[in-house]
Amino acid sequence: MRRLFVFRPEPAARQTTRTAKDLGLDAVSIPLFELESIDWTVPDPRDFDAMLLTSANTVLMAGEGLASFRALPVHAVGEGTAVAAHVAGLGVASVGNAGVDELLAEVPRDARLLHLCGEDKREPTTAGRSITSVAVYRANEKPNVSGLQALEGQAAVVHSPRAARRLAELISPGTRSTIRLAAISNATAEAAGEGWQEVGTALVPRDTELLALALLLCQT
Repeated sequence: MRRLFVFRPEPAARQTTRTAKDLGLDAVSIPLFELESIDWTVPDPRDFDAMLLTSANTVLMAGEGLASFRALPVHAVGEGTAVAAHVAGLGVASVGNAGVDELLAEVPRDARLLHLCGEDKREPTTAGRSITSVAVYRANEKPNVSGLQALEGQAAVVHSPRAARRLAELISPGTRSTIRLAAISNATAEAAGEGWQEVGTALVPRDTELLALALLLCQT
């Protein structure tokens, strides 16, 4: 069985690696990015009806300003985000497990949403929504990434287009042709570019489906 490499920043990489090991995979974490909190202006909570959270990183990196919105219901993408919001004392109104657009389909269209997020974010494709995005953290590229030589002949999971592009930059074409890649979305698979031995896309953009795909790529 092939070894599986995970490239998410911490602490998300730890959770993905732990889940992969529960599936029987030999998982290794090599983060390509480091998270950094950034200064942000806390908007007036009265201007919003609810919060939209698309990453647990937001909850972890927002700092003291997050407490200002504890009266707002939270619509969270992913169980991990919902758990982080709950631990932070926020009230979770709904949880979506198939991406932000699917979650928004269940939220009243006239709801004024505050989207706390990272600087590198994917805008929802749903039109006609009142969404105010405020970046509270950024993911910086690590200048020195070690251990990538062990990726030859193995498999990897990528969780975002940015991570896929960065990985493609770091891996030589010769090595790339030996690697099987599991991407969390079509956009992520496209960002990885050409030349991989095999590229698969998760049926639903969430970690459980991505790792189920990775298990197949590691076994075959």
